[in-house]
Amino acid sequence: MMDKEDAIGGLNRRLFAWWAEHPVVHLLVIALLSALAIVGYVKPSLVRDVFLPAPTQASESRQAPAVARPQPERPQVEPFQIGGGDCVVVATSDDFFREENLLAIRHAVAELEALPQVKSVLWIDSIPGLNLFGLPEPLLPRKNASPRQIEDARRRTLENPLAVGQLISQDGKTLLLHLRLDWFYVTSDEACTSQLRETAESAAARAPHADVQFQVTGRAPLHLMMVHNHMRDSRRYQVIGYSIMVVTALTLFRGVAAAALVALAPALGVFWTMGFLHFFNLQDNPFNDIIVPVLISLVGLADAVHLMVEIRNQRAAGFETRHAARRGVARVGLACALTSLTTAIGFASLAWAHHEIVREFGWCCVLGVGLTFISVLTVVPLGCLSPLGRRLHVGLGKSLIDGQLRKIGLLVAWVLRHDRKVAWLAIGSTLVLAALSLQLTPDEKRYSGLSESAEAAQGLRRLDRALGGLEFGSVRVSWSEQAGEGELLEVLEEVDTALAREPLLGHPLGLHKLLAALPGEGPPVERMTLLELLPASLKRSFYIPEDRTASVQFRIQDLGIAKYGPVFQRVEAELQRISALHPHFSLELDGDAVWRWRHVYRVVTDLATSLATASIIIWVVLTVFYRSLRLGMISIVPNAFPLAATGAILYLTGQHLELVTVCVFTICIGIAVDDTIHFISRYREEAVAGGAHHEVIQRAFASVGSALVMTTIVLVTGMLTAVFGDARDARIFGIMGAVTLTTALFADIVFLPALLHQFTKSR
Repeated sequence: MMDKEDAIGGLNRRLFAWWAEHPVVHLLVIALLSALAIVGYVKPSLVRDVFLPAPTQASESRQAPAVARPQPERPQVEPFQIGGGDCVVVATSDDFFREENLLAIRHAVAELEALPQVKSVLWIDSIPGLNLFGLPEPLLPRKNASPRQIEDARRRTLENPLAVGQLISQDGKTLLLHLRLDWFYVTSDEACTSQLRETAESAAARAPHADVQFQVTGRAPLHLMMVHNHMRDSRRYQVIGYSIMVVTALTLFRGVAAAALVALAPALGVFWTMGFLHFFNLQDNPFNDIIVPVLISLVGLADAVHLMVEIRNQRAAGFETRHAARRGVARVGLACALTSLTTAIGFASLAWAHHEIVREFGWCCVLGVGLTFISVLTVVPLGCLSPLGRRLHVGLGKSLIDGQLRKIGLLVAWVLRHDRKVAWLAIGSTLVLAALSLQLTPDEKRYSGLSESAEAAQGLRRLDRALGGLEFGSVRVSWSEQAGEGELLEVLEEVDTALAREPLLGHPLGLHKLLAALPGEGPPVERMTLLELLPASLKRSFYIPEDRTASVQFRIQDLGIAKYGPVFQRVEAELQRISALHPHFSLELDGDAVWRWRHVYRVVTDLATSLATASIIIWVVLTVFYRSLRLGMISIVPNAFPLAATGAILYLTGQHLELVTVCVFTICIGIAVDDTIHFISRYREEAVAGGAHHEVIQRAFASVGSALVMTTIVLVTGMLTAVFGDARDARIFGIMGAVTLTTALFADIVFLPALLHQFTKSR
């Protein structure tokens, strides 16, 4: 039977009350969604093929084949590549120019080449000869070489532009072996990681008194490491996150029944979501199976906590369990729906991102929030009708939060007495922090998600320090028919000088250095006559005469685009100056790192677009829902403050805007607004009951304060599970999320009451 309070609650409240009274509908919803999720785990094609049919042969045949453009005839020569192996074995020693170490490295190369999965090994003995006759000239001496021969080998090696800074460090302590693999024989992950290192170590051990160590890195090991970390972290973070949520719920509620229902509801939502992702082939997204489960479980847990707190309050008021559940859903259901909507809006704003991974992550979170909201509104009311519902009152009023809520209430009372100062402090501090946040600059690292303790990551860092990086950039030089050959060499040397001025650009290499290594001196025009003496494979690595192009390559460390941005700007300015001095030549900075630098601004535009879109839509939704422009404007400050505070902390600690920070900002704007919605919703209900304005606000806080603090503790605890990860991105995600949610609670407890008291009137 509907009581008087429900009768005046409006259509929305009556709708949620009806929902709470129909457990059969809850069971049907749970059965249907669970069945679909199981299909997603077991055989998603049963659903996927119905709604996403494969393209028919007829539709494929209508696609016009691409017309190949005629290409100029080129020599059948494979250019020599100084890097680019699938795997890189990084060998380190105190000095490779010792007889025992030279013997050890030769043993290692021979054993690696004998492995079936290794197609070839590129190292300093593979370098083409630079003598006038093009004859092979090994740089390293053979066995039983005299000390003089070893010193001659050291000098030749460290003077050879293809060796020093490319395959061996300038101090002779780090040496690279680039391995090309035959993937047919790669039957396990170990075949391109640990097996290579173990083979090299066992071979080197046959040389007595050798002190050579090996690490394996490169494209294949780094990719495998990220996949392994991804799978490991997926399981670990979920186990840690769920365990902490269960323990936290037990601690907060001091009752097994309430804690079980609160934990079960989001867990079912996660089960549904991860099953549904298989229908869209999104389960392998690096964010989706690590962050999505923990994230949506935290969001669902927050709604479940608010709902359970209200149901237990109704039980404390004397209502039996069934009626208490009905009244709780009626009073809190609409606010939970609104928080889910605003959270989904925050996630959906990621659809404007340029990164496909981020776009998929956003839509997966939208799906997860919707399914988790349904799980909360079915599991909690249904659980209240089960035997667990008879013990919901156990622990009521004995939780840690209930005991401390009175002290927080005294803080709210103090804020209301100084509402004018606190309100303007809220507005001013938000503006100042937002201004600091706008100073953040974008950044992007190629391997930002690496586990720094892994071998591949340590090998990469060693390679960065010793040889200037695994990645290559280049300066592309092109010229018109009017340009002279001697002038080309002058331009290449000027480009080399410009690159050599930058410490972060490692070891420039081009045609000019190869010619300089040949015997003889003279002006550039005369040295260009030696060009035909270079091996064809080596010459075409840096010089393609039929295209009238040449290139100078350089190494780049994995330090992030923020560090290389000023470097690239200075180099481009120098290239423009060189082009102005040589009008028949055009010079262009090229490479993957350069491309990322040119497009890294998209990180900022992604963030600006996502936040602006989400903020505007959320503000419109709140304004329409509350039917008050004033309340909509007031809600801006407590929602903007946590984002501005987190951004300012990032700026003051020297951090940058990266892919992970953009995701965290967009996620948190959806989550941070939840507490504001619950507070304002209860404030409006208390205002209808009447009383002095400050009493209305205090009653609103007394009603929702416990749930606000509880949900923040749970969310922050869940976010902090990522801090235990070895990957830098995971730690940033956890720390930023925890800081944002903590400052959001501060804004809702301190700033929001002052703003309501200062800028609204008592009804």
